[in-house]
Amino acid sequence: MNRRVVITGMGIWSCIGTDVQSVKDSLYKGKSGIVLQPERLEYGYRSGLTGFVEKPVITKQMLDRHIRAGMSEEAQFAYMASRQAFEQAGISDNYLKNNEVGCIFGNDSSAKPVIEAAQIMDEKHDTAMLGYGIVFQSMNSTVNMNLSTIFHLRGVNFTISAACASGSHSIGLGYMMIKQGLQDMVLCGGAQETNYYAMASFDALSAFSVRMDEPTKASRPFDRDRDGLIPSGGAAALILEDYDHAVARGANILCELVGYGFSSNGGGISEPSDEGSVIAMSRAMKDAGLVADDIDYINAHATSTLQGDMYEAKALNRLFNGKRALISSTKSMTGHECWMAGASEIVYSIIMMQNNFVAPNINFENPDEYSEKLNLTSKTVDMEVNTILSNSFGFGGTNSALIIKQII
Repeated sequence: MNRRVVITGMGIWSCIGTDVQSVKDSLYKGKSGIVLQPERLEYGYRSGLTGFVEKPVITKQMLDRHIRAGMSEEAQFAYMASRQAFEQAGISDNYLKNNEVGCIFGNDSSAKPVIEAAQIMDEKHDTAMLGYGIVFQSMNSTVNMNLSTIFHLRGVNFTISAACASGSHSIGLGYMMIKQGLQDMVLCGGAQETNYYAMASFDALSAFSVRMDEPTKASRPFDRDRDGLIPSGGAAALILEDYDHAVARGANILCELVGYGFSSNGGGISEPSDEGSVIAMSRAMKDAGLVADDIDYINAHATSTLQGDMYEAKALNRLFNGKRALISSTKSMTGHECWMAGASEIVYSIIMMQNNFVAPNINFENPDEYSEKLNLTSKTVDMEVNTILSNSFGFGGTNSALIIKQII
């Protein structure tokens, strides 16, 4: 089978907004969500910069205490985003109880409950003190197990752990499931915890920007003076659906997902690769039946690291030098949302597509020898956006590329 795959709902909980409208406003205005948190410095971080993500208020009217006890921070973010996505898609609780819907989410850590459990054991020496919910909070599959329980999801159900490409691969696999006729509808997305326990090991690699005097200017993808990424998080959720199934139920179709490409670099565990990036992008375009000249906009992975941005710039130049596609990295505003980034950047891309603009690569002031050749925009551009390529790359050499199009 080779069915068409469309997106009929989306939800977002991020440092630049906790609903589609507020995120749209931030993207259009080039508004950063990066702040300085002194408690990170007190804990021992080199950098106190982070994307500030509002903590969800989940009441007993929304979920009972028993369920809430098993929800990690990232599961809470994912729940809020998924509620929005199902609502926009017109999917009721009754529909979910009577139809098979799958769930594939990207998540690659759940640090806070693991550390808190160890602290309790060190102090109390009694497993009974850990309580009921911590086991469900601490597993990597915490997001999927919570969402599938809360929303009565009875289709495919597993977690993608693929570093910073996790959210993108989750969408790609949902797309393949539907395309091949194995599912009619899948909830896909990515979630990332934002507590300071989660990112200490990244800070130890000197991966974070230390431009703490100007937090909103610290994330500067492709800029010559970039000095590292800024950790961020939240959750993004998308409803993927078979086109005919969506039409039959009268759904409002947001866009069509037409291409998924992937590769692995096969090199060092933290080494990026222009060749691996090119393979993933080329495979996505081949899957979509498109060529470079067909792409209107590229939401680059670029995280504001020296090596990562350089290799992606080299890859983009190999495929798009002299082509018309505009390029920017929304991480300039959000920081690096890690496990959720591949999913949130599809949400950001759909928002741009629906509202006819390209969001800016803020803080891009001085190009380097690689980025100076790119068709980068540092300002918001009002234009029709019909076809978008979104890149996601991660530790271990995992690469993912997705292509979405206006529905025809």
